[in-house]
Amino acid sequence: MNKTLEQLVTMSRTLGNPANDYIILGEGNTSALNPDGTFWVKASGHQLPTIQEEGFVRISLDRALKVLEEEELTDEEIKARLLDVRVDPETGRWPAPNNDVRPSTETVFHALCLSLDGVNFVGHTHPVAINALTCSVTFEEAFSGKLFPDEIVVCGAAPVIVPYIDPGIPLASEIRARINAYIEHYQERPRVIVMQNHGMVALGRTTEEVENITAMMVKTARILLGAYAAGGPRFFTADNVDRIHTRPDEAYRRRLLGQ
Repeated sequence: MNKTLEQLVTMSRTLGNPANDYIILGEGNTSALNPDGTFWVKASGHQLPTIQEEGFVRISLDRALKVLEEEELTDEEIKARLLDVRVDPETGRWPAPNNDVRPSTETVFHALCLSLDGVNFVGHTHPVAINALTCSVTFEEAFSGKLFPDEIVVCGAAPVIVPYIDPGIPLASEIRARINAYIEHYQERPRVIVMQNHGMVALGRTTEEVENITAMMVKTARILLGAYAAGGPRFFTADNVDRIHTRPDEAYRRRLLGQ
């Protein structure tokens, strides 16, 4: 098995483990970048807890990104474009063999995330604790601040916050705009995306980083829910966040965690 695909399968099963409560049934999708400019993404209809190598499709990164430049595609046109960006799973060459294995609807936003510097693996999940907040009236406020140091060390200074957008090309376009704004503001790429009424995305250099980010964001959501029940969260000041985010000892801990 391709080494990258082997790592992706293991990460996907970890994120899909029912004990984690990150997804159920066919929810969520994952992806991983190959050195040759292709990537693997979950195929539609497969489930993360039991997924195997045949549950992933190999995609041309450049071709997937070009789909973002097309406007006002119909659902059928999007389906055709996603089939067209597939490559041969063995060689990585275009076109792919003629079959009906369909990439995830969210393939294009995976391509966008994997095109960022330092992102080799992406994990998109729907944890119950996260969605208790993304589906609430406090969504934007809840993710507007930071509560404790390890949240900053593992998940970064802030998440990218995305309003509800129809999954597929419209969502990918909105994510692109918000990632660009994030990079301009923070001068670094994000590690977390939270999406209203949808879920979260963890972006990592390694599978371990994706797993750590997801776990820490779920802990954060649980603390937020408790804080709201106790009268409301007491967020760090912007100076507090910046200090923790740039402290040399925290950078050292981050490296030890595989960040």
